[in-house]
Amino acid sequence: MANAASGMAVNDDCKLKFLELKAKRTHRFIIYKIDEKMKQVIVEKVGEPTLGYEDFTANLPENECRYAIYDFDFVTEENCQKSKIFFIAWSPDIARVRSKMLYASSKDRFKRELDGIQVELQATDPTEMGLDVIRGRAN
Repeated sequence: MANAASGMAVNDDCKLKFLELKAKRTHRFIIYKIDEKMKQVIVEKVGEPTLGYEDFTANLPENECRYAIYDFDFVTEENCQKSKIFFIAWSPDIARVRSKMLYASSKDRFKRELDGIQVELQATDPTEMGLDVIRGRAN
C-alpha cells in the first residue's frame, strides 16, 4: 500500500471523506495529517458545510504542516453560483524541518488519490492563503 519513495500510505477514510465533500457536499473542509507512527495520511478534522473560511483557517495548526481540502463557493462576474475544490499544502515556516520534508515528499502521491482537485495552493504563512488569494485563484 505504501509507496517506497514517500513511505506514506493514504488511509481509505481520506478518499471517502473527499468523495463525500465532492459529490454530496456534506463537508466544507477536510484537514489531513501525516501520522508518522502509522506511516500514513489520516483525516484529522472535517468541517460542517455551514462553516466559513475563517473557521477552516482557525483549524490549521500554526506550527505544524497539514494537507487540506476546502470547498470554496463564489459568484462569478456573470452572477453564476460556482464552487471550486482547493487543495492546500500548509507548511508554516516555523514547522520542524523533518515535517516539512515529509509533507513535501508525500504531497504528489496524496494528491493523486483525490480525484477532483481544481486549484492547488502552497502556503507557508496565513497571508499566502488569505480569502483574497482564494478568491483570486477561484476565478
